[in-house]
Amino acid sequence: MEIKRSGSQPSGKGPADWFTGTVRVDPLFSPPDPARATGAHVTFEPGARTAWHTHPLGQILIVTSGCGRVQREGGPIEEIRPGDVIWFPPGEKHWHGASPTTAMTHIAIQERLDGKAVDWLEKVSDEQYAA
Repeated sequence: MEIKRSGSQPSGKGPADWFTGTVRVDPLFSPPDPARATGAHVTFEPGARTAWHTHPLGQILIVTSGCGRVQREGGPIEEIRPGDVIWFPPGEKHWHGASPTTAMTHIAIQERLDGKAVDWLEKVSDEQYAA
């Protein structure tokens, strides 16, 4: 058994290659193999968002505070709020982040396949985000 105490893992800044705006990533869990699930508590300041990306085994988001946006390739931008649970199937190209005026925090859970949990793609343009 392992207990990760609150505050025992350092917060990190969302890397500029994968995020637009100010994003804080607080790791929750990433157990060793053969476990595959990883999780993080991610906070997006207003206007901040991920780049387009996919997950080889899918992703679950659980919105815990604020107001945000999600979009899958070819679909409309959807508003998300606390209590919403979003499932992106394996390989579905998508992005997620805060609304233009309100921060948003979610728990992100995904599984690793051959050691990889995400494939990062191009950034979401201001025009795509504002659509």
